[in-house]
Amino acid sequence: MHARSFVAFALVLVLVAATPVVAQDFPKYGDEIYQPQYGQAGKDVIWIPTPDALVTRMLQMAKVTDQDLVYDLGAGDGKIPIAAAKQFGARAVGIEYNPDMAGLAKRNAERAGVADKVTIIHGDIFKEDFTKATVITLYLLPALNQQLRPQILKMKAGTRVVSHAFHMGEWEPDDVFQVEARDGFLWIVPASVEGRWNIRDQGSSLDATVDITQKFQRIGGTITIRGKTQPLLGAYVTGPNLGFTFVDADGGVRSVRATIDGTTLKGTLRFAGALSDITGRRIDL
Repeated sequence: MHARSFVAFALVLVLVAATPVVAQDFPKYGDEIYQPQYGQAGKDVIWIPTPDALVTRMLQMAKVTDQDLVYDLGAGDGKIPIAAAKQFGARAVGIEYNPDMAGLAKRNAERAGVADKVTIIHGDIFKEDFTKATVITLYLLPALNQQLRPQILKMKAGTRVVSHAFHMGEWEPDDVFQVEARDGFLWIVPASVEGRWNIRDQGSSLDATVDITQKFQRIGGTITIRGKTQPLLGAYVTGPNLGFTFVDADGGVRSVRATIDGTTLKGTLRFAGALSDITGRRIDL
């Protein structure tokens, strides 16, 4: 959460120790109706605002545009949803558990002139539905990120996730960045490609069985053509995009680039500088 929350009193000490400020010298937040305090306790968490420069960088790393729907999980005073709408033209939704903070976020959106693009929900991030998001922003502890991880990984391939400070456990980030000595992390939800696929090209010169193993965005496997099995070389999955190179049964080097759509794929096969269309489907379901 950027103006956001954090689990347990011990974490307050960690975060405050990591933030170079003079004791009792915190800036004032809020409005005439509600004034949140830096480090104030919430449900499991405390409120620490994310710096403006990092907010902007997080949204840039996620490549937010006016076509996106950004969900900020733990919206605090609404800083990230407002920035997403005002700076990038996106629609944005913030989910905030504290009703006073949620009210402040709504008023802040109105003051910023983006109330038509920003929706603030008073609710629990573990109960509200955020599955329509194309971009998710977080400032949560690793334990909370990992609680959300299974649901995030079920979202549409290509959904971007950006986090201030904290990681996703075994799910390695696709990119890491830093602003004003603060870390940020980017993940792109990968398509689910693990299993057995049959891939063919239009000219029937390729009829292959591809077996893929997957751990988040890391994949590997083999391809079998005319009874001969070879390893996949340079295999990757980024969002819905799958790619790999292989040596065919005749010793030729070929490359596949495809887009995954559930249990099917479409793409191209490159061989000797020529491209041909390919299709594929999961056959182990």
